[in-house]
Amino acid sequence: MPTPTITGTPRYILMHDNDNVAIVVNDGGLPAGAVFASGLALLEAVPQGHKVALCAIAKGDPVRRYNVTIGYAAHDIAAGSWVAEPQVEMPPARELVNLPISTNLPPAAEPLEGYTFEGFRNPDGSVGTRNILAITTTVQCVAGVVEFAVKRIKEELLPKYPNVDDVVGLEHTYGCGVAIDAPGAMVPIRTLRNISLNPNFGGQAMVVSLGCEKLQPARLFPKGSIPIQNGGGADPALVCLQDAAHVGFMSMIASIMKQAEINLAALDLRRRETVPASELVVGVQCGGSDAFSGVTANPAVGYATDLLVRAGATVMFSEVTEVRDGIDQLTSRAATPEVAQAMIREMEWYDNYLKRGGVDRSANTTPGNKKGGLSNIVEKAMGSIVKSGSSPISGVLSPGEKLTQKGLIYAATPASDFICGTLQVAAGMNVHIFTTGRGTPYGLAEVPVIKVATRNELAARWHDLMDINAGSIASGDATIADVGWEMFQLLLDVASGRRTWAEKWKLHNALVLFNPAPVT
Repeated sequence: MPTPTITGTPRYILMHDNDNVAIVVNDGGLPAGAVFASGLALLEAVPQGHKVALCAIAKGDPVRRYNVTIGYAAHDIAAGSWVAEPQVEMPPARELVNLPISTNLPPAAEPLEGYTFEGFRNPDGSVGTRNILAITTTVQCVAGVVEFAVKRIKEELLPKYPNVDDVVGLEHTYGCGVAIDAPGAMVPIRTLRNISLNPNFGGQAMVVSLGCEKLQPARLFPKGSIPIQNGGGADPALVCLQDAAHVGFMSMIASIMKQAEINLAALDLRRRETVPASELVVGVQCGGSDAFSGVTANPAVGYATDLLVRAGATVMFSEVTEVRDGIDQLTSRAATPEVAQAMIREMEWYDNYLKRGGVDRSANTTPGNKKGGLSNIVEKAMGSIVKSGSSPISGVLSPGEKLTQKGLIYAATPASDFICGTLQVAAGMNVHIFTTGRGTPYGLAEVPVIKVATRNELAARWHDLMDINAGSIASGDATIADVGWEMFQLLLDVASGRRTWAEKWKLHNALVLFNPAPVT
């Protein structure tokens, strides 16, 4: 590692008075010999975001951050030393028994009234933040055809319908090799079904199938399962490529475009109208996390989460392995014992899922997480869980399920950015907040994504990719409340049509269905 130079007064961030480590704040890190205001001197260079021992830690003693034991010292650590990943032995996961149940419920918060946005009301009562024609596919085999058709639709048809924001092909990798009747196979099926019901699609279901696939349209959309605008409970508009009427590739494209024009015309009739902030359905997620994620961006998201819940909105937080080590914090905030048990059930299911694959939660952390100062999944989880704020947790969703209630919801998903985002779209998310410390160009075509940088350096370097800079919290230029309110207001603006950087550049990742069932 190059020898860092001191930029400004040496500073560290201590999360709790009981902690025996803190993280270095200064851009570029600090060199050996740097002295903090407390009088502590560094014995060696420490990179930005990495931990420094505030006192001597004996071999086997707890290493504490967030007032939580994130591990045990692998050997004696002197005060002022860099507490790097190899020096921290990860503790075992908390057992899912004897957990506190609904013991830490905050008093009812004062309602936050008077906040609105301009959204698209749907026949089913939901509200969209965008007006998008989505084309669902039943099997990956048709993805190339749909991609070709979408390009033509955007070029030739979309300009005729100025009130429609975009056309999106819901491509995925689900195919005929799946064991479609196996336990777990319902997860990708209900996910794809519920994605088609996302509020940003206006109830205009359009489906392209191949014809011979295992996931037949009638199975994906049982009779009456989709309430669409032109007749609630009707079957979605379907184009089957193997139909005898299709003679040649261009006839397939013509059929898709003909149906698309019908749907575009219906969507073009929609207009934004003033709706209360309670109609927001916000998914919160982090990716490319670093040690600042749990200090700046995620606490600001947690503050905004509390504001949203007070406004009557819905907020989903997710990623099983990134909350697993804080399960006691979650069950204690469960609105009811039933909600707590549902969270425990999801944790147990995922523990078993990982065990079948021969791994555990420790497989979560990435090289980038570690380079950003996170020693293990315990430390990462403590920084991730704060996105949920402090409100009572009012409900739990299994993977692929659709929201049926408001408030703070735990949506159980894998920690993969793309799978988690896909499942939150299926749950009914209409706007997304995504925090990052290492940096990622992540985006979704289906839902606007607000990107939040954890550090000033990242926000400056990726100035045209990050929508909010939470690094100002670490530098002392803003408070968590300041950035939380900024985030809340930006959510309303984006929900009303303001474009995010990812939308401006048309950056989006593919949808990735979670399929825990075997592939034959």
